Amino acid sequence: MLFSKSLIPILKNNPSEAKIKSHQLMLRTGMIKQSSAGIYSWLPLGFKIMKKIENIVREEQNKILAQEILMPTIQSSEIWKESGRFDDYGEEMLRIKDRQNREMLYGPTNEELVTDIFRSSVKSYKSLPQLVYHIQWKFRDELRPRFGVMRCREFFMKDAYSFDLTDNDAFFSYNKFFLSYLRTFKRLELSAIPMAADTGPIGGNLSHEFIILAETGESKIYTDKDIFDVNFQDTSLDKSSLESLRKKYDHYYSVTDEKYNEVDFNSNVKKENQLITKGIEVGHIFYFGDKYSKPMQASVDINGKKEYVKMGSYGIGVSRLVGAIIEAKYDDKNELMCWPTKIAPYHCAIIPLINKNDKSSLDKAMNISKVLKNNKIDTIIDDTDESLSAKMKKFNLIGIPFQIILGKKSEGELIEFKKVGDDIQKIDLKEIIKIINKEL
Repeated sequence: MLFSKSLIPILKNNPSEAKIKSHQLMLRTGMIKQSSAGIYSWLPLGFKIMKKIENIVREEQNKILAQEILMPTIQSSEIWKESGRFDDYGEEMLRIKDRQNREMLYGPTNEELVTDIFRSSVKSYKSLPQLVYHIQWKFRDELRPRFGVMRCREFFMKDAYSFDLTDNDAFFSYNKFFLSYLRTFKRLELSAIPMAADTGPIGGNLSHEFIILAETGESKIYTDKDIFDVNFQDTSLDKSSLESLRKKYDHYYSVTDEKYNEVDFNSNVKKENQLITKGIEVGHIFYFGDKYSKPMQASVDINGKKEYVKMGSYGIGVSRLVGAIIEAKYDDKNELMCWPTKIAPYHCAIIPLINKNDKSSLDKAMNISKVLKNNKIDTIIDDTDESLSAKMKKFNLIGIPFQIILGKKSEGELIEFKKVGDDIQKIDLKEIIKIINKEL
């Protein structure tokens, strides 16, 4: 890809309406463009990042044998009236009518719709458990949308649902998603802490939010610093290992503001270990038993008896993660962003010194790009007439992890190469490929 042909409308300064760094960077580097309050178009740079995050989320869901489906964004009001949530959900739900005057809504979540699918598709307990997920646009009519994609009205989300026969089976499913989320955020190079949380409009009696630490976060959190030392890397998917893992995390006092109790916090956490800060919610899981299956008559037959299935739901804000990663990794002082290589829009920027009378650097850049592409390394070539320093600063801002500089100091087979934030080194192309592939 040539930079001159790409749709990356970079602004010289941070837009005045953007108050936090993720909103500033996403607007300034042309990742998104506001369409209306809390609603954005995703331009190529931002869209590529979001799709790569989506793929990692999908891969981790598939590893626990969750099955991917796709439900519609527009839902009938009838199933929400069955569950009792149509009037209870509040003004965040966008209610509409079609030309036949039927009440419809733009789905803020999918518990009712997936329960309707289950009750018409599964009749025997022998078909349980069922784990399904989809990745789809949602809409919640926020009273005050702000902070760009962090609190917007239309957002891209992975939501999953589990159906089990008993509470114990359902806790097993819950713990599978618990581990899956830890692995997902680890692959995104985020340290996400599972915290006991309020169930809100979803309902139920068991819930964990996954929070990454960030001063710009809207969630106030109270936790024990030792929780960061819990190791989940080698946990297997058997029932006892998963239960043991969750107990390790639940052993530490770690809650969001809604669950905070000062007496409990001070009695369970040593003063020197107490961490009170802010964070960003990047995932939320719920167990709610038969809250939806009972009113909607979603049951299975077991020895001639009707048994209402036990359910849970599990959400990850895919579009929100783009902003959350910026908040976690952006170097405000040096105007420096470095995306994890796995989700960067391009793995490497090739920066040739362009001379009107000498196209040799550009030709060399094109040849290098072909070699990198053959090694599954995605590149962008800056073929503009800016200075090398201006180009390097631009790619520091965008956050493409690696840069190849083709200037006057390039000699023979040795190429100037750097990782964003590090010093330039001179190495050959084979070594560059090794370094980049090591992070892919």
